[in-house]
Amino acid sequence: MTINVVLISPGFPADNGHFTQALHALPGVRVLGVGDQPIAAMEPAVRAAIDDHLVVKDLWSEEQTVAEVGRWLGQLGVRPDRVECLWEIGVVLAARMREAFDVPGLRVDQAVTFRDKEVMKATLDAAGVRTPHHYRARTRAEVEEAARAVGYPLIVKPIDGAGSEDTHTARSDEELSQVIEAVAHVPEVSVEEFIEGKEFTYDAILADGETLFENVAWYRPKPLVARQNPWMSPQAVCLADLEQPDVAPGVELGRRALKALGYRTGMAHMEWYLSDKTGEAIFGEVGARAPGGRLSHGMNYACDGDVFQLWAEAITRGSSEQSMERRYNAALVFKRAHGDGQLVTRIEGLEPILARDGEHLPVVELVPIGAPRRDWTQVVTGDGWCIARHNLLGEALRIADDIGRDVRIHCDA
Repeated sequence: MTINVVLISPGFPADNGHFTQALHALPGVRVLGVGDQPIAAMEPAVRAAIDDHLVVKDLWSEEQTVAEVGRWLGQLGVRPDRVECLWEIGVVLAARMREAFDVPGLRVDQAVTFRDKEVMKATLDAAGVRTPHHYRARTRAEVEEAARAVGYPLIVKPIDGAGSEDTHTARSDEELSQVIEAVAHVPEVSVEEFIEGKEFTYDAILADGETLFENVAWYRPKPLVARQNPWMSPQAVCLADLEQPDVAPGVELGRRALKALGYRTGMAHMEWYLSDKTGEAIFGEVGARAPGGRLSHGMNYACDGDVFQLWAEAITRGSSEQSMERRYNAALVFKRAHGDGQLVTRIEGLEPILARDGEHLPVVELVPIGAPRRDWTQVVTGDGWCIARHNLLGEALRIADDIGRDVRIHCDA
Protein backbone atom coordinates (compact mmCIF):
# COMPACT_ATOMS: atom_id res chain seq x y z
CA MET A 1 0.00 0.00 0.00
CA THR A 2 1.32 3.44 -0.94
CA ILE A 3 1.54 6.13 1.76
CA ASN A 4 1.11 9.57 0.20
CA VAL A 5 2.89 12.35 2.13
CA VAL A 6 2.41 16.01 1.25
CA LEU A 7 5.64 17.71 2.32
CA ILE A 8 5.67 21.50 2.48
CA SER A 9 8.96 23.12 1.44
CA PRO A 10 10.86 19.87 0.87
CA GLY A 11 14.15 21.55 -0.05
CA PHE A 12 14.34 24.66 2.13
CA PRO A 13 15.78 25.30 4.68
CA ALA A 14 18.72 23.07 3.79
CA ASP A 15 18.17 20.47 6.52
CA ASN A 16 14.68 19.81 5.15
CA GLY A 17 16.23 18.05 2.20
CA HIS A 18 17.66 15.33 4.46
CA PHE A 19 14.21 14.59 5.85
CA THR A 20 12.81 14.51 2.32
CA GLN A 21 15.41 11.97 1.22
CA ALA A 22 14.79 9.79 4.28
CA LEU A 23 11.07 9.80 3.60
CA HIS A 24 11.49 8.84 -0.04
CA ALA A 25 13.88 6.00 0.89
CA LEU A 26 11.14 4.14 2.79
CA PRO A 27 9.41 1.45 0.70
CA GLY A 28 5.88 2.38 -0.32
CA VAL A 29 6.14 6.11 0.48
CA ARG A 30 5.27 8.69 -2.18
CA VAL A 31 6.61 12.22 -1.55
CA LEU A 32 4.41 15.05 -2.85
CA GLY A 33 6.34 18.29 -2.54
CA VAL A 34 4.62 21.68 -2.21
CA GLY A 35 6.47 24.98 -2.08
CA ASP A 36 7.52 28.22 -3.72
CA GLN A 37 10.95 26.88 -4.68
CA PRO A 38 11.25 25.44 -8.21
CA ILE A 39 12.39 21.84 -8.13
CA ALA A 40 15.29 22.74 -10.44
CA ALA A 41 16.67 24.98 -7.68
CA MET A 42 16.99 22.09 -5.23
CA GLU A 43 19.98 19.86 -4.67
CA PRO A 44 20.02 16.88 -7.07
CA ALA A 45 19.59 14.35 -4.25
CA VAL A 46 16.52 16.23 -3.01
CA ARG A 47 15.02 16.50 -6.50
CA ALA A 48 15.40 12.75 -6.91
CA ALA A 49 13.51 12.19 -3.64
CA ILE A 50 10.35 14.05 -4.74
CA ASP A 51 7.84 12.01 -6.73
CA ASP A 52 5.60 14.96 -7.69
CA HIS A 53 6.03 18.66 -7.00
CA LEU A 54 3.75 21.71 -7.07
CA VAL A 55 5.04 25.28 -7.11
CA VAL A 56 2.27 27.48 -5.71
CA LYS A 57 1.66 31.17 -6.41
CA ASP A 58 2.07 32.37 -2.81
CA LEU A 59 2.96 29.68 -0.28
CA TRP A 60 1.96 31.78 2.72
CA SER A 61 -1.44 32.76 1.37
CA GLU A 62 -2.89 29.83 3.27
CA GLU A 63 -6.43 29.57 1.89
CA GLN A 64 -5.22 30.01 -1.68
CA THR A 65 -2.45 27.43 -1.21
CA VAL A 66 -4.81 24.86 0.31
CA ALA A 67 -7.14 25.32 -2.67
CA GLU A 68 -4.27 24.98 -5.18
CA VAL A 69 -3.00 21.83 -3.49
CA GLY A 70 -6.51 20.37 -3.39
CA ARG A 71 -6.94 20.85 -7.14
CA TRP A 72 -3.49 19.40 -7.81
CA LEU A 73 -4.13 16.31 -5.70
CA GLY A 74 -7.42 15.85 -7.53
CA GLN A 75 -5.62 15.96 -10.88
CA LEU A 76 -3.15 13.37 -9.61
CA GLY A 77 -5.97 11.23 -8.29
CA VAL A 78 -4.26 11.11 -4.89
CA ARG A 79 -5.66 11.26 -1.38
CA PRO A 80 -2.93 12.27 1.12
CA ASP A 81 -2.23 10.16 4.18
CA ARG A 82 0.02 12.71 5.91
CA VAL A 83 0.75 16.44 5.61
CA GLU A 84 4.09 17.50 7.08
CA CYS A 85 6.13 20.68 7.42
CA LEU A 86 9.50 20.90 9.15
CA TRP A 87 9.81 24.68 8.77
CA GLU A 88 8.56 26.87 11.61
CA ILE A 89 6.59 29.33 9.48
CA GLY A 90 4.68 26.56 7.70
CA VAL A 91 3.30 24.79 10.78
CA VAL A 92 -0.12 26.46 10.62
CA LEU A 93 -0.36 26.00 6.84
CA ALA A 94 0.24 22.26 7.31
CA ALA A 95 -2.52 22.16 9.91
CA ARG A 96 -4.97 23.88 7.51
CA MET A 97 -4.19 21.26 4.89
CA ARG A 98 -4.77 18.44 7.39
CA GLU A 99 -8.17 19.84 8.24
CA ALA A 100 -9.06 20.37 4.58
CA PHE A 101 -7.97 16.88 3.52
CA ASP A 102 -8.99 15.13 6.76
CA VAL A 103 -5.63 13.59 7.60
CA PRO A 104 -4.17 13.01 11.09
CA GLY A 105 -1.89 15.44 12.91
CA LEU A 106 -2.04 18.87 14.56
CA ARG A 107 -5.16 20.92 13.88
CA VAL A 108 -5.12 24.69 13.38
CA ASP A 109 -5.89 25.55 16.99
CA GLN A 110 -3.05 23.29 18.17
CA ALA A 111 -0.64 24.66 15.57
CA VAL A 112 -1.42 28.24 16.62
CA THR A 113 -0.50 27.25 20.18
CA PHE A 114 2.96 26.31 18.89
CA ARG A 115 3.35 29.51 16.85
CA ASP A 116 1.92 32.13 19.24
CA LYS A 117 4.32 32.34 22.17
CA GLU A 118 1.77 33.90 24.53
CA VAL A 119 -0.89 31.27 23.78
CA MET A 120 1.81 28.63 24.14
CA LYS A 121 2.93 29.84 27.56
CA ALA A 122 -0.62 30.39 28.81
CA THR A 123 -1.44 26.79 27.88
CA LEU A 124 1.62 25.54 29.76
CA ASP A 125 0.90 27.81 32.74
CA ALA A 126 -2.51 26.16 33.03
CA ALA A 127 -0.82 22.74 32.96
CA GLY A 128 1.55 23.70 35.78
CA VAL A 129 4.66 23.92 33.59
CA ARG A 130 7.09 26.61 34.81
CA THR A 131 7.44 29.35 32.21
CA PRO A 132 9.06 32.80 32.41
CA HIS A 133 6.69 35.53 33.55
CA HIS A 134 5.33 36.94 30.30
CA TYR A 135 3.00 39.49 28.70
CA ARG A 136 1.73 40.22 25.20
CA ALA A 137 2.34 43.74 23.85
CA ARG A 138 1.50 45.63 20.66
CA THR A 139 2.41 49.23 21.50
CA ARG A 140 5.18 51.11 23.29
CA ALA A 141 2.86 51.74 26.23
CA GLU A 142 2.02 48.04 26.50
CA VAL A 143 5.71 47.06 26.38
CA GLU A 144 6.51 49.57 29.12
CA GLU A 145 3.59 48.33 31.23
CA ALA A 146 4.73 44.73 30.78
CA ALA A 147 8.26 45.72 31.76
CA ARG A 148 7.01 47.18 35.02
CA ALA A 149 5.20 43.92 35.77
CA VAL A 150 8.09 41.63 34.77
CA GLY A 151 11.00 43.69 36.08
CA TYR A 152 14.57 43.76 34.81
CA PRO A 153 16.31 41.99 33.22
CA LEU A 154 13.75 41.12 30.58
CA ILE A 155 13.61 39.88 27.03
CA VAL A 156 11.48 41.10 24.12
CA LYS A 157 10.79 38.77 21.19
CA PRO A 158 8.25 38.43 18.36
CA ILE A 159 5.09 36.52 19.25
CA ASP A 160 5.57 34.17 16.29
CA GLY A 161 9.32 34.39 15.78
CA ALA A 162 11.86 31.65 15.15
CA GLY A 163 15.37 31.46 16.55
CA SER A 164 16.81 34.64 18.04
CA GLU A 165 15.87 37.04 15.24
CA ASP A 166 14.42 40.34 16.52
CA THR A 167 15.06 39.17 20.08
CA HIS A 168 16.53 41.68 22.53
CA THR A 169 17.33 41.99 26.23
CA ALA A 170 16.91 45.06 28.42
CA ARG A 171 18.29 45.72 31.89
CA SER A 172 17.13 49.31 32.34
CA ASP A 173 14.54 51.82 31.14
CA GLU A 174 17.13 53.29 28.78
CA GLU A 175 17.88 49.91 27.20
CA LEU A 176 14.17 49.16 26.97
CA SER A 177 13.61 52.35 24.99
CA GLN A 178 16.29 51.23 22.51
CA VAL A 179 14.71 47.78 22.27
CA ILE A 180 11.30 49.27 21.55
CA GLU A 181 12.81 51.18 18.64
CA ALA A 182 14.55 48.05 17.38
CA VAL A 183 11.31 46.02 17.29
CA ALA A 184 9.07 48.82 15.99
CA HIS A 185 8.54 46.83 12.76
CA VAL A 186 7.29 43.77 14.68
CA PRO A 187 3.47 43.87 15.01
CA GLU A 188 3.28 42.02 18.32
CA VAL A 189 5.86 40.96 20.89
CA SER A 190 6.18 38.93 24.04
CA VAL A 191 7.80 40.66 27.02
CA GLU A 192 9.29 38.02 29.31
CA GLU A 193 11.33 37.49 32.41
CA PHE A 194 14.97 36.97 31.39
CA ILE A 195 16.33 33.80 32.94
CA GLU A 196 19.98 34.01 33.99
CA GLY A 197 21.54 30.59 33.52
CA LYS A 198 22.41 27.91 31.00
CA GLU A 199 20.24 27.33 27.93
CA PHE A 200 19.49 23.89 26.51
CA THR A 201 17.26 22.20 23.96
CA TYR A 202 14.91 19.29 24.38
CA ASP A 203 14.32 17.52 21.08
CA ALA A 204 12.02 14.55 20.62
CA ILE A 205 10.58 12.28 17.95
CA LEU A 206 7.18 10.81 18.79
CA ALA A 207 4.80 8.35 17.16
CA ASP A 208 1.18 8.41 18.36
CA GLY A 209 2.22 9.73 21.76
CA GLU A 210 5.12 7.30 22.25
CA THR A 211 8.56 8.89 22.52
CA LEU A 212 11.01 7.15 20.17
CA PHE A 213 13.99 9.43 20.73
CA GLU A 214 15.09 12.30 22.97
CA ASN A 215 18.01 14.71 22.77
CA VAL A 216 19.34 17.54 24.90
CA ALA A 217 21.78 20.05 23.45
CA TRP A 218 23.64 22.65 25.50
CA TYR A 219 24.08 26.07 23.86
CA ARG A 220 27.49 27.59 24.53
CA PRO A 221 26.88 30.50 24.83
CA LYS A 222 23.16 31.30 24.69
CA PRO A 223 22.08 31.97 21.07
CA LEU A 224 21.20 35.57 21.88
CA VAL A 225 24.68 36.21 23.29
CA ALA A 226 26.27 34.59 20.23
CA ARG A 227 24.14 36.75 17.95
CA GLN A 228 25.29 39.90 19.70
CA ASN A 229 29.01 39.03 19.49
CA PRO A 230 30.31 38.46 15.93
CA TRP A 231 33.73 37.27 17.14
CA MET A 232 32.29 34.21 18.90
CA SER A 233 32.27 30.64 17.60
CA PRO A 234 28.94 29.39 19.00
CA GLN A 235 28.48 25.77 19.99
CA ALA A 236 25.58 23.35 20.42
CA VAL A 237 26.57 20.23 22.34
CA CYS A 238 24.38 17.13 22.03
CA LEU A 239 24.85 15.40 25.38
CA ALA A 240 25.40 11.69 25.93
CA ASP A 241 24.00 11.55 29.46
CA LEU A 242 20.41 12.79 29.77
CA GLU A 243 20.14 11.61 33.38
CA GLN A 244 22.76 13.93 34.85
CA PRO A 245 21.34 16.26 37.54
CA ASP A 246 21.50 19.45 35.43
CA VAL A 247 19.75 17.83 32.47
CA ALA A 248 17.14 15.36 33.77
CA PRO A 249 14.73 18.11 34.97
CA GLY A 250 14.73 19.59 31.47
CA VAL A 251 13.90 16.23 29.92
CA GLU A 252 10.93 15.87 32.27
CA LEU A 253 9.91 19.47 31.51
CA GLY A 254 9.99 18.73 27.78
CA ARG A 255 7.84 15.63 28.14
CA ARG A 256 5.25 17.52 30.19
CA ALA A 257 5.22 20.44 27.75
CA LEU A 258 4.62 18.29 24.67
CA LYS A 259 1.87 16.37 26.46
CA ALA A 260 0.17 19.60 27.55
CA LEU A 261 0.31 20.96 23.99
CA GLY A 262 -1.16 17.77 22.54
CA TYR A 263 1.83 16.85 20.38
CA ARG A 264 1.71 13.17 19.44
CA THR A 265 3.55 12.46 16.18
CA GLY A 266 6.58 14.04 14.54
CA MET A 267 9.67 15.92 15.67
CA ALA A 268 9.62 18.75 18.20
CA HIS A 269 12.31 21.22 19.23
CA MET A 270 12.12 22.96 22.62
CA GLU A 271 14.43 25.38 24.41
CA TRP A 272 14.68 25.62 28.18
CA TYR A 273 16.81 27.22 30.87
CA LEU A 274 18.54 26.02 34.01
CA SER A 275 18.18 28.95 36.38
CA ASP A 276 21.36 30.14 38.12
CA LYS A 277 19.19 31.65 40.84
CA THR A 278 16.89 28.74 41.76
CA GLY A 279 18.37 25.72 39.97
CA GLU A 280 14.99 24.94 38.41
CA ALA A 281 14.31 24.01 34.79
CA ILE A 282 12.25 26.74 33.12
CA PHE A 283 10.50 26.46 29.76
CA GLY A 284 11.62 28.78 26.94
CA GLU A 285 9.68 27.98 23.78
CA VAL A 286 8.88 25.01 21.55
CA GLY A 287 8.34 24.37 17.86
CA ALA A 288 6.32 21.58 16.26
CA ARG A 289 9.15 20.89 13.84
CA ALA A 290 12.74 19.77 13.58
CA PRO A 291 15.58 22.02 14.77
CA GLY A 292 17.71 23.94 12.34
CA GLY A 293 21.39 24.79 12.59
CA ARG A 294 22.58 21.26 11.73
CA LEU A 295 21.47 20.07 15.16
CA SER A 296 19.89 16.94 13.70
CA HIS A 297 23.32 16.01 12.35
CA GLY A 298 24.74 16.40 15.84
CA MET A 299 22.12 13.99 17.14
CA ASN A 300 23.15 11.47 14.49
CA TYR A 301 26.79 11.66 15.53
CA ALA A 302 25.87 11.36 19.21
CA CYS A 303 24.12 8.06 18.51
CA ASP A 304 25.62 6.73 15.28
CA GLY A 305 21.98 6.75 14.24
CA ASP A 306 19.75 8.48 11.71
CA VAL A 307 17.12 10.87 13.07
CA PHE A 308 16.00 11.71 9.53
CA GLN A 309 15.03 8.09 8.97
CA LEU A 310 13.57 7.82 12.46
CA TRP A 311 11.27 10.80 11.82
CA ALA A 312 10.19 9.32 8.47
CA GLU A 313 9.38 5.99 10.13
CA ALA A 314 7.54 7.71 12.97
CA ILE A 315 5.12 9.60 10.71
CA THR A 316 4.51 6.77 8.23
CA ARG A 317 4.81 3.56 10.27
CA GLY A 318 4.34 4.70 13.86
CA SER A 319 7.40 2.78 15.03
CA SER A 320 11.05 2.04 14.31
CA GLU A 321 13.50 -0.76 14.97
CA GLN A 322 16.48 1.59 14.74
CA SER A 323 18.83 1.65 17.74
CA MET A 324 19.42 5.21 18.95
CA GLU A 325 21.70 4.49 21.91
CA ARG A 326 23.55 7.61 23.01
CA ARG A 327 27.29 6.92 22.84
CA TYR A 328 28.98 10.29 22.43
CA ASN A 329 28.83 13.95 23.30
CA ALA A 330 28.73 15.70 19.93
CA ALA A 331 29.72 19.38 19.96
CA LEU A 332 28.84 21.44 16.89
CA VAL A 333 31.08 24.49 16.43
CA PHE A 334 30.20 27.26 13.97
CA LYS A 335 32.94 29.53 12.63
CA ARG A 336 32.74 33.14 11.49
CA ALA A 337 35.33 34.81 9.27
CA HIS A 338 37.39 37.79 10.40
CA GLY A 339 38.49 40.76 8.32
CA ASP A 340 37.05 43.33 5.96
CA GLY A 341 37.34 41.38 2.71
CA GLN A 342 34.61 39.47 0.92
CA LEU A 343 36.64 36.36 0.03
CA VAL A 344 38.29 33.83 2.33
CA THR A 345 42.04 34.38 1.98
CA ARG A 346 43.52 31.99 4.57
CA ILE A 347 42.63 29.56 7.34
CA GLU A 348 44.88 29.25 10.37
CA GLY A 349 45.08 26.87 13.31
CA LEU A 350 43.24 23.85 11.91
CA GLU A 351 46.13 21.53 11.10
CA PRO A 352 47.48 21.13 14.67
CA ILE A 353 43.98 20.24 15.90
CA LEU A 354 43.50 17.68 13.14
CA ALA A 355 46.87 16.14 13.96
CA ARG A 356 46.04 15.93 17.66
CA ASP A 357 42.32 15.12 17.65
CA GLY A 358 41.38 14.26 14.08
CA GLU A 359 39.82 10.93 15.06
CA HIS A 360 37.27 12.86 17.14
CA LEU A 361 36.31 15.26 14.33
CA PRO A 362 33.85 13.48 12.00
CA VAL A 363 32.82 16.77 10.37
CA VAL A 364 35.12 19.59 9.29
CA GLU A 365 33.45 21.77 6.66
CA LEU A 366 34.94 25.25 6.29
CA VAL A 367 34.42 27.71 3.45
CA PRO A 368 37.32 27.04 1.06
CA ILE A 369 40.01 29.61 0.38
CA GLY A 370 38.95 31.86 -2.48
CA ALA A 371 35.23 31.41 -1.83
CA PRO A 372 32.94 34.27 -0.72
CA ARG A 373 32.37 34.65 2.99
CA ARG A 374 28.84 34.03 4.25
CA ASP A 375 26.50 36.26 6.21
CA TRP A 376 26.43 34.49 9.59
CA THR A 377 23.37 36.53 10.63
CA GLN A 378 21.43 34.68 7.93
CA VAL A 379 23.20 31.30 7.90
CA VAL A 380 23.68 29.56 11.25
CA THR A 381 26.67 27.57 9.98
CA GLY A 382 28.42 30.84 9.15
CA ASP A 383 31.71 30.29 7.35
CA GLY A 384 31.95 26.65 8.31
CA TRP A 385 31.19 24.12 10.97
CA CYS A 386 32.80 21.20 12.72
CA ILE A 387 31.65 18.42 15.03
CA ALA A 388 33.85 17.27 17.90
CA ARG A 389 32.63 14.09 19.54
CA HIS A 390 33.88 12.06 22.46
CA ASN A 391 32.40 9.72 25.02
CA LEU A 392 33.78 12.06 27.73
CA LEU A 393 32.03 15.44 27.86
CA GLY A 394 35.14 17.23 29.07
CA GLU A 395 37.14 16.01 26.07
CA ALA A 396 34.41 16.96 23.59
CA LEU A 397 34.31 20.47 25.09
CA ARG A 398 38.11 20.76 25.06
CA ILE A 399 38.30 19.97 21.35
CA ALA A 400 35.35 22.25 20.57
CA ASP A 401 36.94 25.10 22.52
CA ASP A 402 40.25 24.56 20.71
CA ILE A 403 38.41 24.93 17.40
CA GLY A 404 36.58 28.02 18.62
CA ARG A 405 39.73 29.68 19.93
CA ASP A 406 42.49 28.58 17.55
CA VAL A 407 40.89 28.11 14.12
CA ARG A 408 40.65 31.45 12.36
CA ILE A 409 39.13 32.09 8.94
CA HIS A 410 40.50 35.29 7.44
CA CYS A 411 39.01 37.55 4.80
CA ASP A 412 41.80 40.04 4.18
CA ALA A 413 40.88 43.19 2.29
